[in-house]
Amino acid sequence: MGTNARTLTNTIFTYLKLNDLSKAVSTLYKSTVPFDFSLYASIFNQCASRRAIVEARKVESHLITYNRTPPIFLLNRAIEVYGKCGCLRDAVELFDEMPERDGGSWNALISAYTRNGLAHEALELFVDMKKDGFQWNEISFANAVGCCGSLLEISFGKGIHGLVVKYGFSTNVIIASSIIDVYGKCRFLSDAKRMFDELRDPNEVSWNVIIRRHYDMGKEKEAILLFFEMVRRNDVTPLSHTISNVLRACSKISALNEALQIHAFAIRRYIVNTLVVSGSLIDMYAKHGDPDSAHKIFNHPNARDLVNWTSMVTAYASNGRIEDARELFDEMPERNIVSWNTMLAGYTRHHRWEDALEIIYQTSKSNITIDHVTIMLTLTTCSGLLSLELGKQVHGYVYRHSFTSNLFISNALLNMYGKCGDLRSCRFWFNQMSHLRDTVSWNSILTSHARHQRSEEVMKVIWKMLEETPPHQHTLATILAACANIFALNQTKQIHAFLIRNGYDIDIVTKGSLIDAYSKCRYLTSAIMVFKQTSPRDRDLFLYNSMILGCCHNSRGDLAIDLFERMKDEGLKPDNTTFQGVLLGCVCEGRVELGREYFEGMSSEYCVIPRLEHYELMIELYGRFGFMGELEKFVNEMPFDLTEKMLIRVFDACHAYRCEKFGKWAVDRLNEMNSSVSYRFELANR
Repeated sequence: MGTNARTLTNTIFTYLKLNDLSKAVSTLYKSTVPFDFSLYASIFNQCASRRAIVEARKVESHLITYNRTPPIFLLNRAIEVYGKCGCLRDAVELFDEMPERDGGSWNALISAYTRNGLAHEALELFVDMKKDGFQWNEISFANAVGCCGSLLEISFGKGIHGLVVKYGFSTNVIIASSIIDVYGKCRFLSDAKRMFDELRDPNEVSWNVIIRRHYDMGKEKEAILLFFEMVRRNDVTPLSHTISNVLRACSKISALNEALQIHAFAIRRYIVNTLVVSGSLIDMYAKHGDPDSAHKIFNHPNARDLVNWTSMVTAYASNGRIEDARELFDEMPERNIVSWNTMLAGYTRHHRWEDALEIIYQTSKSNITIDHVTIMLTLTTCSGLLSLELGKQVHGYVYRHSFTSNLFISNALLNMYGKCGDLRSCRFWFNQMSHLRDTVSWNSILTSHARHQRSEEVMKVIWKMLEETPPHQHTLATILAACANIFALNQTKQIHAFLIRNGYDIDIVTKGSLIDAYSKCRYLTSAIMVFKQTSPRDRDLFLYNSMILGCCHNSRGDLAIDLFERMKDEGLKPDNTTFQGVLLGCVCEGRVELGREYFEGMSSEYCVIPRLEHYELMIELYGRFGFMGELEKFVNEMPFDLTEKMLIRVFDACHAYRCEKFGKWAVDRLNEMNSSVSYRFELANR
């Protein structure tokens, strides 16, 4: 090498040390002398690390121009650089133009294809490499196994696993870890675990792979046990991603004690301040209802990136501390659409509709492109505010921005129109959704009509639905409620038959709806049959309440009382609805003393505070059967003033049983309620 070349080499190396790649390459490119190969290799390294494609092309051009036979290893290095820079075409052209190639050339090109997401083509090159007479090595197998993992190609992966064993590379921990990853990704977890157990000295990557794949397969408990096994060996320091994965596993199965131990371990090993670990800790504490501990993690150095900031807002919002969430949200130095959606979801979850509306307006002014989640939350807000006008504006936005093909948004629109009472638009949009709608869509339109007491329309829709899609049984429960409202016995029977004929596993909710529908249709025999077909261990309070009230609706108070006693024997605790039913049963049967026992036992024995309807039933019970002394005492001891309905019932009882003094008292109370003159006169002179 001449003096000039040595001077230029020193100058170029100086530029490289100063991280001035551009000047280093310019100096090289303008020179007309060949340089030492180590200089080219150094510049290629920097081009690769900086993804500097322009400089890499200049270096390759100079290498080829001023070296008659450039060494293969430098041309291989150029192929690697092109692959890392995403310029696959340059890599392929250089590979094709090479006068001679070695195994490194093939590996470099396979790696370039792999890096650029062309795993299938990379595997084809892997096969062609052997056909061209070159032997596979560790790099060849590592690339090929990685491609199998990307493609979830288990058959090819098993073949490569066999070749790895045949070529003697099965003890290579990097290749072995990649094969374990392929088995795990392809859901062959037992094979992955068996191969992992065969490793003599698994490294941190191997442990990370096997723990991650167990977590991905829903084997959270096994993932946690594997982590603690790794810690006990004490010869491997876990990766931050391993800590993150196992913390997420703890969150998923509510393993708080294990999560706290892992947190302590991360502190001892100085891993706790990495972003990925701090994010998982924030998520773990938030899901366990401890946003304060999550905030302590958030205050750690290097923990405040956009993702963790948004997670912290979610932590406060999901635990009901919406004001703290908003304060933190307002402090955010930057926000993306996920941040806005998080705050909006917090308000909608807690029915803070006006605050949600404010966030929606702010989002629209922030120049951030909203997504389908924003639209769905906005429609939820419209439903909460019963703002049909705003809902229609959102619908217009959906049309203009081509969101109409999104099923979730379409269902949210359907729900909005239904809740806002615009059933005409609800039906129109439902028809527009004909190519999209699912069981949620059907359930929404049925619920909307049932909510607005349009049971006849519900019955018209049901038969069309049965032709188009198998309904969810909870949808059928909604329809049964509509049948009950319009006393549609035939339709109730048909739906019951449909459930049985199509093999539905009729759950307790649907059985309660059947009992309610049959009872209201005055077909108590079938209601009792449904109840008796339910195993005693499956009967819950909801089912008993439906049956007790059903008996009362059919004037079978004796059965209601028997059911109440049976329910207590089965260990179920009655609630307000139960006592409403059993007191109604006492009214039907004239069981005054029993009714009084039940009423007094509500608070003393069952800790159920009597409500207005229970007091009304006791007044009905005393008044109808002439227990006037008990009635007057009961009224005088009531903890609140009587309603007009109660006073009228008292007056009617006084009139029937000639209690003049008590009757006049009732009339005076009615007069104080500003009843109309004619009504008062009519009451006083009956």
